[in-house]
Amino acid sequence: MNTSSRNILAGLTLVAAGIAVGWGVPQWRAGHLSGSPAANITVASAPTERKVLYWYDPMVPTQKFDKPGKSPYMDMPLMPKYADEDTQDSTGLSVSAQAVQALGLRTAEVLQGKIGADVNVVGTVLLNDRDVSIVQARTAGFVERVYARAAGDVIAAGAPLADLLLPEWIAAQREFLSVRAMGDAPLTAAARQRLLLLGMPQALIAQVERTGEPKGLYTVTTPQGGLVAELMVRQGMTVSAGESLARVNGLATVWIEAAVPEAQSGPLQVGQTAQVRLAAFPGEVLQARIVSILPEANRDTRTVRVRLEMANPGQRLKAGMSGQIALKGNEQPALLVPSEAVIRTGKRALAYVVDGPGKFHPVEVQVGAEVGDQLVVNGGLAAGQQVVASAQFLIDSEASLRGVLPAGAAASAPASPHNGHGTSSPPAAATNAFVVRGVIEEMSPTELTLAHEAVPALQWPAMTMGFKLSSPQLAEGLSVRQQVRFTFSKQGEGYVITAIEKVQP
Repeated sequence: MNTSSRNILAGLTLVAAGIAVGWGVPQWRAGHLSGSPAANITVASAPTERKVLYWYDPMVPTQKFDKPGKSPYMDMPLMPKYADEDTQDSTGLSVSAQAVQALGLRTAEVLQGKIGADVNVVGTVLLNDRDVSIVQARTAGFVERVYARAAGDVIAAGAPLADLLLPEWIAAQREFLSVRAMGDAPLTAAARQRLLLLGMPQALIAQVERTGEPKGLYTVTTPQGGLVAELMVRQGMTVSAGESLARVNGLATVWIEAAVPEAQSGPLQVGQTAQVRLAAFPGEVLQARIVSILPEANRDTRTVRVRLEMANPGQRLKAGMSGQIALKGNEQPALLVPSEAVIRTGKRALAYVVDGPGKFHPVEVQVGAEVGDQLVVNGGLAAGQQVVASAQFLIDSEASLRGVLPAGAAASAPASPHNGHGTSSPPAAATNAFVVRGVIEEMSPTELTLAHEAVPALQWPAMTMGFKLSSPQLAEGLSVRQQVRFTFSKQGEGYVITAIEKVQP
């Protein structure tokens, strides 16, 4: 064997040895390391394919589809509902304990309470405008004298105001005396009736009959006592028939008027009594009675004017005085929840009932009046139930994404396929309305710029953007930096606010 052959043989031997060593080392390591932890690790098998029950549009959760695709209602893909998802049914929602803690979720109890209790408001004393007398000239004449009176004076009933010279009355009185002298009874009666028709008082006619002399100077007096509110007569002036000479306001009774919050005005009734405490008479309780509830509420303050009447013995009560009014309301039982626990979309009101730790379900409720920070519930909830009082908007968004329906809402069956979608029309309850919270950054009569929270249904993060107003009246009573809860929907190419209300920070 020559040198070249030996070299080739040696190379082949080395290669074979290398292969043997390369195979033997792993085998040795596998044999010697079989007891190590690494050797006990098993490779997980490929995940089993999840079963899809149906597809749905989060904004129209009542409508189900048997194939994927785009929603016929919103420009977004349909979402699958898997069989292995949360065990909750179509009306329940489960939230992890970590999520509950992160959201700072608070709950409140539905309480059985009473509404219509005492209403305490501030009132102002006013003159009784139903107790007013107007003094007028009954015929044309001249002012001969004006007694020492001025606007603001308090006078008694029958107090003289002015002496008037009345030429027409003088002529009529002379005619009456001439007819009477003739002794014709029917003519005398007719002449006397003419004096009455000219506005001559019975007392003056009797005086003319008694004296047999005409009396052309007539003293005008006040028909009642009270405050001289206006005095229009002056010495030397000429007056015409029906001209006003003075206005006198009676003081036997006074009004006290208060602005009652609209939410507390419902139980009040005319004739109801109230207690009044005036600052001018500390420790003294006066009685008043509601005589009128004005039919128009103030749009800016959302209050109703209530007018009460009080006796004024000794004329102690002065117009302009102020005091506290305690109105006795008729108490009625009612279910009460915090106002913030109810989500109002403009079409319905929702509350989320607590079923257990981290478990909730939406309930459609019928709401009534708002009393302070409490809301009257007329239906949908029962006393003792726990409802979500914070972060319910985020829970509501999650419920919409999962297709959770309010209790009592009927779920539709899967729609028949048509290009991957059901062909049935959207249900009447389906809308593209969204309810979120925000802070007003800028405002105009037609548009609001709001820094709002995230809108998961639209895949929007928290941001600041402008919204058109469906009506300029929606901006009434709002201000910059105010926290609000608003409902908006897509109309055309933009988003329009359809409802908005103030919320507590």
